[in-house]
Amino acid sequence: MSTTPTHPAQPAPSGGTRLDPWFGAYAERAHGMRASEIRALFAVANRPEVVSLAGGMPYLEGLPLDTIADAMQRLVATRGTTALQYGSGQGAEELRERIIDIVRLEGIDCHPDDVVVTTGSQQALDLVTRIFIDPGDVVVAEAPSYVGALGVFRSYQADIVHVPLDEHGLIPEALEETLTRLAADGRRVKLLYTVPNFHNPAGVTMSLERRPRILEIAQRFGVLVIEDNPYGLLGFDGDPLPALRSLDDEGVLYLGSFSKTFAPGYRVGWVVAPHAVREKLVLASESAILCPSNASQLAIATYLETCDWQGQIKQFRELYRERRDAMIGALSEHLPSATWTVPDGGFYTWVKLPDGLDARSMLPRAVTARVAYVPGTAFYADGSGADHVRLSYCFPTPERIREGVRRFAGVVSAERDLVEIFGTSGAPDSDLTDVENPGPNLA
Repeated sequence: MSTTPTHPAQPAPSGGTRLDPWFGAYAERAHGMRASEIRALFAVANRPEVVSLAGGMPYLEGLPLDTIADAMQRLVATRGTTALQYGSGQGAEELRERIIDIVRLEGIDCHPDDVVVTTGSQQALDLVTRIFIDPGDVVVAEAPSYVGALGVFRSYQADIVHVPLDEHGLIPEALEETLTRLAADGRRVKLLYTVPNFHNPAGVTMSLERRPRILEIAQRFGVLVIEDNPYGLLGFDGDPLPALRSLDDEGVLYLGSFSKTFAPGYRVGWVVAPHAVREKLVLASESAILCPSNASQLAIATYLETCDWQGQIKQFRELYRERRDAMIGALSEHLPSATWTVPDGGFYTWVKLPDGLDARSMLPRAVTARVAYVPGTAFYADGSGADHVRLSYCFPTPERIREGVRRFAGVVSAERDLVEIFGTSGAPDSDLTDVENPGPNLA
């Protein structure tokens, strides 16, 4: 007798398609999900013949890997049964104690109980959005804004309204005008999202004079501020700037991460939150992942206890400053027709292309020329920003950066010729699918 189970034919749900029979069964919020333009580039950008000025990967070769390996070996040998076990939904207390030492460098005075450890600061963004946003609520975000944050806000069906920034960061007058208009329209604004230090993607920093003004405006309109600060300790000159959270304990959620100052592979970030918000964040985290990785948390706590982490950050600052200088110097030499920001820290510069060029349309030809970047369209909820690109200098060596900018400048020059011929950026057969299948020139 056959033991092969049989099942009656099951009709596809209403609204299904031949390509996806379950299309009609998805939750409404799933239809707003979009692929990241940065993630789509990784398969190509990681090829050795391509100079990637796209991704924000830290330069891990600068870490003392032998010292870290010894510390991790001692952790497993002496505390392995703890490190490999389930932990607290809020995060290991010993790591939270270390985190308050870190944020104190930016003027934040808090208690370990105020900290919730997350799986990278990306999960922190997800948790905050989950507990505050109902479909149709408004999130105000800088223009441009971090692509990962925009994806989270979309996934919870928030309406994203941009407020412009300039060389001094978010513009207070524009923020006030926007919040006034939204209030007059009866819109419910829940969150203000900002990356105040060494902005991703713009590379600018919110001035000290603007910080209390931004907070006063947000407080007046009853808007909670998300301060996303993964780069705050990576300034090239001077001491870390005071965090927004240091000026307002109740109106700011501070998001931090070890991905840029230590290693992204551990996937450990955190939120510093007011007491009541913290409780809901812990509940939301437990419902999503039960608890963050105990092994990763104790590994980082061990690193912070046994290694000169502040000295390591100083080395990173010097390393990234050298790469920033290589990037700015190469842009000045090879692309004088463009303009760009000169960051005081972090990983990125924001380049304004010559008039008439479309960064997204010319990306396939850039990949063919063996250089990768991120089009500005990735950083706007409405798809604008085609006249800008984000260039990252954190990972390539200075020599590779200069070569990458030289190749990028050649693509820009060729694109300007196309504009003169066709009257628009991009040859008639230009298609972003070429990025996924770049052809034999990259083989």
